Amino acid sequence: MHVLITGANRGIGAALAQSYVARGDTVSAVSRDANPELRLDVTSEADQVALANALQGRAIDVLVCNAGVYLDKGHAIGNGYDEDVWAQSFAVNVTGVFKTIENLLPNLRAAKMPKIAIISSRMASQDQAPGGSYVYRASKAAVLNLGRNLSVDLKPQGIAVGIYHPGWVQTDMGGTAADIAADTAATGLVQRFDALSLDTTGCFQNWDGQTLPF
Repeated sequence: MHVLITGANRGIGAALAQSYVARGDTVSAVSRDANPELRLDVTSEADQVALANALQGRAIDVLVCNAGVYLDKGHAIGNGYDEDVWAQSFAVNVTGVFKTIENLLPNLRAAKMPKIAIISSRMASQDQAPGGSYVYRASKAAVLNLGRNLSVDLKPQGIAVGIYHPGWVQTDMGGTAADIAADTAATGLVQRFDALSLDTTGCFQNWDGQTLPF
């Protein structure tokens, strides 16, 4: 099985790559810091085209859209949330996901049972809105909506789409006080991706399988 993971140079992305490699799968671990063949800044059209060209004719069984940023952490109304933070956050967390999927659709179509896993967050849920982190929450809500709509449009093509919350993970983004280690999150997420099918396409799930409210 060929798995492509964006933002795979650290944190959850790196842990996912290690989990797949450990069980014998082939992994394309792409990131902004990777070698030229696997380099992908999801906001760069040139990188997107170059990666698609490098992978031309090669099937992707699972595409994990993991690359993301949390640029407004610690911001408060009147002291943050500037335009660049909004623009950069949506460029990575939403547009970057869409462009990656769009550019790699030929590779997904070449697989027997292709799947797309989008890493969002429970902070995307409109039913769980305690305030704050407006930019991050809005971008993750947008990518949840994107995933739900893609699941409808891609189902006739045999491509399943799932949206996932990785948990509060001990990474640079999550901090050391977070609930779970990256390898724990990765183990749970791989199980969720394995279970994803056309019957469950459009799901919004926690790393441990709990269904999350939209």
